[in-house]
Amino acid sequence: MENRSHALMTGFFTITLLIATVLFGLWFNRDRVQRVPYQMVTTLPVPGLNAQASVRYRGLDVGKVAAIGFDPKVTGQILVTLNINPDAPITKTTYGTLGYQGVTGIAYVQLDDDSTGSPRLATDADNPSRIPLRPGLFDQLESRGKLILAQTEDVTARLSTLLSPENQKIMLAAFADVSATADAYRDLPRQMQPTIARLPALMEQSDAALKSVTAFANDATRLTSNLQAPGGAIDKLNGTVDRVGLALDSVTDGLQLDALPHVISLSDEARSSIRALKNTANNLNDRPQSILFGPPTTPPGPGEAGYAAPTK
Repeated sequence: MENRSHALMTGFFTITLLIATVLFGLWFNRDRVQRVPYQMVTTLPVPGLNAQASVRYRGLDVGKVAAIGFDPKVTGQILVTLNINPDAPITKTTYGTLGYQGVTGIAYVQLDDDSTGSPRLATDADNPSRIPLRPGLFDQLESRGKLILAQTEDVTARLSTLLSPENQKIMLAAFADVSATADAYRDLPRQMQPTIARLPALMEQSDAALKSVTAFANDATRLTSNLQAPGGAIDKLNGTVDRVGLALDSVTDGLQLDALPHVISLSDEARSSIRALKNTANNLNDRPQSILFGPPTTPPGPGEAGYAAPTK
């Protein structure tokens, strides 16, 4: 009986000691820091994020996740309540992302800021300020992975279209055309062999023709030199032309000095004769009877014989 009582007392003592140890540990490890609440708003999934997860600002621990739940005002929106140290530099440009610890899948909140020196973001327990949650590394990899998969499917579909039976026939026909062209080019050296064999003779003929052209050019050069040399044909022709020009100048001067005055005098006499003939024609036209009776006499003036004073 005493052994049983001793064993019962030992058991009670052990249980009491364990409970006291646990309570002491909880009391000793309790968080004594007074934190301020913030809410992180997102429509992105938050896998691996649980209450009491760490909140870090650029790698430094600044708080804990207090609660995770849906926004009662906006359908599909998630609210993550954060308890953050008052001295943490939470500003109006602060944003959050999800980070993961190694390969365990346990998530934590990583806070960062777009700029430095922004105004502080005030908050209180009744109306916590909200911090946006941006896509993290895994979210970006997921979205880009989906885009890469979509592009891969598109490329696969295009390859499938490219390798369709109709296109295979076209490509095989193209390869056959290329093979036929290669065979034709292979025959070109054999067909050009006679022409290649005649090239030395053609080169000799070309050299002979070039020599002939060179000789002709030399003869033309000598002829030009002889024509342009002093006392040559061109100088003689120039002298002859000068002499002809001087003779023409002499003839022209003679005509101007000798014949031109006679021509002018003859022109004046012809002009006087034409004027007299014109006056005679005018008189005949006015008095045709003058042909028979002669020209009319001039009546006597005052003081002359036969003058009669006019009567009124």
